[in-house]
Amino acid sequence: MKLLRPTLGLLCLLLFAPAMAQETVNPDPWEGLNRPIFEFNERLDQYLLKPTAKGYQAVMPDPAEKGVGNFFRNLRDANSTINAVLQGRPGGVARAGGRFLLNSTIGMLGLFDVASRMGVEPYRTDFGHTLAIWGLPSGPYVMVPLFGPRTVRSGTGSVFDALTSVEGSIDDMSLRNSLRTLDLVDSRARLLRVEDLISGDRYIFVRDAYLQQRRSQVSDGVVADDFSDFNDAEWDEEF
Repeated sequence: MKLLRPTLGLLCLLLFAPAMAQETVNPDPWEGLNRPIFEFNERLDQYLLKPTAKGYQAVMPDPAEKGVGNFFRNLRDANSTINAVLQGRPGGVARAGGRFLLNSTIGMLGLFDVASRMGVEPYRTDFGHTLAIWGLPSGPYVMVPLFGPRTVRSGTGSVFDALTSVEGSIDDMSLRNSLRTLDLVDSRARLLRVEDLISGDRYIFVRDAYLQQRRSQVSDGVVADDFSDFNDAEWDEEF
């Protein structure tokens, strides 16, 4: 019952989303609004998030940092399982659900990725991907304050994923917010090693990388690769 009202609200939003999310030749018609928001996010990252991520990386031993990353990837496997069910993909359910079961038990709540060692590959998906499979177009690119790049479709999906996440089911607000903050800092720390490779107009680079990552996910990896110097896994956790 806790999730009923916000979930119903999301479903009502989806009734109007197709009109908002028409595919266009120009994926970024709101660039004039998106760029100032991007600059705001960049300043916030420069003065708060990036220094925090560097400090986190400096004090965390490598095994502990890897364990934290594994823990949050395990929670995302739970979300992937839900979405695989909604997508009608039993293979995805088996992979994501199997990983979550193995890593939550043998892997000590996901701190150790035993599923990968046993050959169970991840099925990375989210509700934005589910909406794409259901036929909802991606809609315009939008830069969200604090949360970064989205499309209308993926942004709508993010709301559902937040509501149905393991963290979202925790009643203790302090614990819930602490987990989400740690997840954010850990994800930002893992991007430190690739951000120096960004060149040219940062806004365009981030936009194009995000849109390609989304296209790759929706098409199950079959997409022209303009960013082959980057490992998909390093972008997936952030985007």
